[in-house]
Amino acid sequence: MRVGIAGYGLAGRVFHGPLLRGCGFEMASILTANPDRITQATSDFPDATIFSALDAFLDSGLDLVVIASSNVAHLPQAKAALSRKIPTVVDKPMGRTVAEVQELIDCAASNDTLLTTFFNRRWDSDSLTIKKLLATGELGTPFRFDGRFERFRPDRNPASWRENLSPEDGGGLLLDLQSHLISTALDYFGPAEVVSASVRSIRGGSDDDVTVVLKHASGVDSYLAASAISGAPGPRVRLLGSKGALVISELDPQEDALRRGEIPIGGQWSKAMVTPAHLHRGDVVTPVESISGNYAAFYTLVAQAIESGGPAPVSLDDALQVAQLIERAREISVR
Repeated sequence: MRVGIAGYGLAGRVFHGPLLRGCGFEMASILTANPDRITQATSDFPDATIFSALDAFLDSGLDLVVIASSNVAHLPQAKAALSRKIPTVVDKPMGRTVAEVQELIDCAASNDTLLTTFFNRRWDSDSLTIKKLLATGELGTPFRFDGRFERFRPDRNPASWRENLSPEDGGGLLLDLQSHLISTALDYFGPAEVVSASVRSIRGGSDDDVTVVLKHASGVDSYLAASAISGAPGPRVRLLGSKGALVISELDPQEDALRRGEIPIGGQWSKAMVTPAHLHRGDVVTPVESISGNYAAFYTLVAQAIESGGPAPVSLDDALQVAQLIERAREISVR
C-alpha cells in the first residue's frame, strides 16, 4: 500500500516512518516544508515525493495517510484526507478537544472511511504483560493502578512546541503523555470518570506536571502521572491486586531502538523488546515473564482493516473517551 506521512518531526521520523517500512508499506509521499526535515526525509526515503502543499500531497495516489504533524494541524489535515476517502491514522491526540475528535469521527462516518489514532503504548511490553496477568488472575482482584511517565528536564526546550504552546494550540503533557496513560488505563480496566486532576506548569511554559485520577466502572482506581520535572521518577507501573502487586520500573525499549535506526522487519522485532517485571507479595518478590512489545502490530492491524474490513487497532469510542477525560481533567484541575 502507498502511504503518505504529513509531518516529519519526531513522530513521523522516529515512529511512523520506520514502523510503516517494517510492515511493508511503500512510503510514497511526505508532507513537510521544513528544510531540515526535507533533507532528513529525502535521506530516509529517497523514492518518496516530498510535498509542501497539502492538496498536492493528498492527491498523490495514497492508500493510507498518517497525520504526524503538530496537534494544531490534526483536524484540518485529517478532514481533508477523509473527505477524499483515504484511510487515515492520526497521531495522538486525535484532536485538541472533544469537539475536534467528534468532528473527525463524524467526517469518517459520512465518508465511510477508516479512521484511527496512534495509541502505540498499548503495545508496550508493560501493557501486554499487565493484560496477561489480568487474564490469568495471578494478581487476584485489581483495585489500584499507578502509571507514570516521569523524567527530569528542569530547563524547557525553546524549540519544542509541545513544551511551549498553550493547550489551545496543542501544547502540554495533558494532551501528550497523559493521552497514552489514559488510553492504556481504559484498555486495561474499561470505562472511567475523572475524580481529580492537577494540571500545572512548573517551568513557565506548557503544562509539564500533570496528575489525573480515574475511577473505573470495574472498581479499579488509576493514578496517572506525567511530569517533565520529576527529580526522582517513580516506577513506570505498579498494579495492586488482592493477591499481590506487579511492579515494572523501566520504560519499554522500543522507542530507543527506533531512535537507533532499528526497524521491525516483517512487522516483528529481531530481538525481544521486554521490560523486567516482578510480582511482589510483601517481602517475597518473584520475576514475571514479560511479553515482548511490538508497535508494528498497530500497522499490521491497520493493513488488515483496509484490506479486509477488520476492526481498527484503536476504536473511535476509545479515542473519544480519552478526549472527554482529558477535557474533564482540565476543567476540574486543582488550581
